[in-house]
Amino acid sequence: MTDVDLPLDATRTLTSSGVAEQLERYRRELTGYCYRMLGSAFDAEDAVQETLVRAWRGIDNFEGRSALRSWLYRIATNVCLDMLGGSQRRARPMDLGPAWSASAPTLTSLPEATWVTPVPDDRVLVADGDPADVTLARESIRLAFVTALQQLPPRQRAVLILREVLSWSAAEVADLLDTTTASVNSALQRARATLATTQADEGDPLRPLDEEQQALLARYVEAFERYDLDALTALLREDARMTMPPLELWLSGVAEILTWLIGPGIGCHGSRLVPTHANGMPAFGQYRQTGRQAWGLVVLETSGDRVSGINTYLDVDRLFPMFGLPMKIT
Repeated sequence: MTDVDLPLDATRTLTSSGVAEQLERYRRELTGYCYRMLGSAFDAEDAVQETLVRAWRGIDNFEGRSALRSWLYRIATNVCLDMLGGSQRRARPMDLGPAWSASAPTLTSLPEATWVTPVPDDRVLVADGDPADVTLARESIRLAFVTALQQLPPRQRAVLILREVLSWSAAEVADLLDTTTASVNSALQRARATLATTQADEGDPLRPLDEEQQALLARYVEAFERYDLDALTALLREDARMTMPPLELWLSGVAEILTWLIGPGIGCHGSRLVPTHANGMPAFGQYRQTGRQAWGLVVLETSGDRVSGINTYLDVDRLFPMFGLPMKIT
């Protein structure tokens, strides 16, 4: 971990506006940390706001034994642990039960707190920096990884993120959590063992959007907007999955997805897709033909030259403003 910010004795000399500016510098990376901890972009933003408020109120009591960044992570960790409390673990539809039949679906909605929700890349990722660090950051916000994190007890979760994603030393994590280095190392080993058995396949490792991926996405958009189901399903991996939170429904395999598209999902005919990015992956705002109103945020998972997952989040009233997408297009 590298702290490049001001220690307390320097921050004490700042004006009120200067302190606010200093704290604000950390919003994006703290949001990424809190998102991995909480599995919700909405909860993460609330946690970061609470962190910055607590820091603002307590800046005069900050003793300066560590850098400001470390102190903020201590506050953020405590906020997240408090928020997690006895709450249920967020999940994806495939974590709750077997795949459904597209020919006879039961469209049951579950509360928002059930689901791992998507996050805009620009809220949690820094565009520049060491390429290896950027790649690791993108991999660590993928839906499958964030979902797997939710299976860990909260303190193990914090240890794994701080050590494996943010590259803190065991001693630094022990200091933050007021525990021992041996305890941190033990928690990390248990967390790794749990992840090894729970993390689902989410396609190939992420890489910069190259020509092959761009061509795949262009073909997907063209096929979907024309509702050319032969072309569309040809782009899917045979074991592709479709989810639509907050619906409990999820489908597995090209045949089931096709049955859905020509049956209950026929209302998608004539939709338009507006590109964005979520969780380090390509995403689109989907607008249905009638009125061109917002209908869903689609996050795609890819594997080679195929689409392996179509995840459509229907909570557009909250998600579209967060992603900077209009609620209606012309």
